[in-house]
Amino acid sequence: MKKYFIYTLIFASVVITFASCQKNFLKENLYSSYAPETLSDSLGVESSLSGLYYNFSQWYTYSGEQGWLCVWQAGTDIAYPVQPVGWELPYTNYSLLISTDGAAQHAWQWAYTLISDANTIVQTLHSSATEKAISEAGRDEDEAEARFFRGLAYEKLVTFFGAVPLITTPVSGPETDFTRTSLDSVNSQIISDLSFAAQYLPDVNNVKSNSAGKMYERVNKAAAQQELAVAYLRTGDPTDALVQTQAIIGSGDFSLIDKRYGVDLSQPGDYYHDMFIYGNERRSQGNSEAIWVLEQENPSTVNGGISDNGQMRRVWQASVHSMPGFIISDSTGGRGIGRMRLNNWVLYGLYQNGDIRNSQYNIKRHYYYNNPSYPKYGQVMQPGDGGSVEQDTLFKICPETTKWFAFDPNDLFGYATIKDIIVMRLGETYLLQAEAQVDLGNYADAATSINALRQRAFANYPAEGMVTAADIQSSGNQGLDFILDERARELVAEENRRETLMRMGLLYERVESHIAPSEEASAGILPYPIQEITNDKAKYLPIPQSEIELNKDAVLSQNTGY
Repeated sequence: MKKYFIYTLIFASVVITFASCQKNFLKENLYSSYAPETLSDSLGVESSLSGLYYNFSQWYTYSGEQGWLCVWQAGTDIAYPVQPVGWELPYTNYSLLISTDGAAQHAWQWAYTLISDANTIVQTLHSSATEKAISEAGRDEDEAEARFFRGLAYEKLVTFFGAVPLITTPVSGPETDFTRTSLDSVNSQIISDLSFAAQYLPDVNNVKSNSAGKMYERVNKAAAQQELAVAYLRTGDPTDALVQTQAIIGSGDFSLIDKRYGVDLSQPGDYYHDMFIYGNERRSQGNSEAIWVLEQENPSTVNGGISDNGQMRRVWQASVHSMPGFIISDSTGGRGIGRMRLNNWVLYGLYQNGDIRNSQYNIKRHYYYNNPSYPKYGQVMQPGDGGSVEQDTLFKICPETTKWFAFDPNDLFGYATIKDIIVMRLGETYLLQAEAQVDLGNYADAATSINALRQRAFANYPAEGMVTAADIQSSGNQGLDFILDERARELVAEENRRETLMRMGLLYERVESHIAPSEEASAGILPYPIQEITNDKAKYLPIPQSEIELNKDAVLSQNTGY
């Protein structure tokens, strides 16, 4: 045995010695790679572009902190958290909003991750190897896709934080000397990126197909134009914003949903509600209003069908199942836990009679006992049936939007929301156009834009629902308050309300007028009224303290108020 062992060692040493003399022994023949630094063909670039969608989608589906989605709605003019216990708490009590805020740090890191990936793709597309492997037209389209996400990420950053470090090339090693680039420079980059995307992305009818030849919801020219309109409005250029919205509306590629369609066509409902039913949300499923939809697949049937576990239903839906007489069901929208509640202004003061967006199918106000073993099975629940009036109407059971109703019989616990995410649709395009027209003082044109939505929303239009220039002009902030009211009617539970208010510079004013001094708060009905809000903290979030401390070789200055 000892002799065999010695011979083995000798043989091994000879092999190692021989191998070490061969110069090419350790040279790797790389036949394919998806590593970003070595991408040089269409398959590699395509894989990296798919990664952008994965990273972007986690803005909506992140579940590591279940209060993440509440941060962007609760504490604004439309909603409050029922029992804030996580990231949403500082956004209802601003004295707790400090430089170590978890939500601000997550938003910062999410955006720069997206930017870093986009930078790598853009640089790769300008390498000599890629220029040989991919046609010029193909490279332009790929670059447009990457630059769209980079522009969108910077748009969120400047809206939330103001001037931020501008990085447009890959960071290959540790850097600790970042400074805040001037806001004008970052704005110029955003406009440049989104303009390039609007020029070179395909229109919605010619987006790339998957391996099965099926078109799927990738970004398109109209999505870039919509995001560009947002950037122009934020930077005070309503004229160019109007050019973008008119291009989308005038393209003929989209139309407002005004007739019933889809999977529940035989069931009671209305056409506005149809747009938000699982199985109806995609363009390929009949949603002609959809500009850009993030497709999600049921993880019970498709492994990896969602990028994380979106908390939309648990955030927006009432905790009906926890009350006596109720069980988890499709009719109650699945298992919600009621982390947020629409405020009384939305529920009782926002909508006119006859507005389809406030129908029983879109804002649920009545609940019928659905547990067959309960004595009142089939009867409508009355306030006080299952506890105190406050508990029934403010906490566990309260009027709710149905936009995130989704019942998965394979997941009764209801941790993940499996619905597709409508990121952009034509309804918002009309609202952005109206905002641009108000900024230009064209109130009659703004009324025309709003009336496109009102005609769809009111069965008796124009006798009911029609808006005039005077209606808009007479509202606060030279007409912008009307725009914000209409955005709430049309886009509640869809838009990032905090982002919209911060972009328009009206978060503080709207909170003051709709929440803090409201009858709800003064009467003590709201369990968590907005406290200690200041103009400074309403204007921008804090630059994450960890970023400031790690940036040891330069000053990354903090925003005022933190």
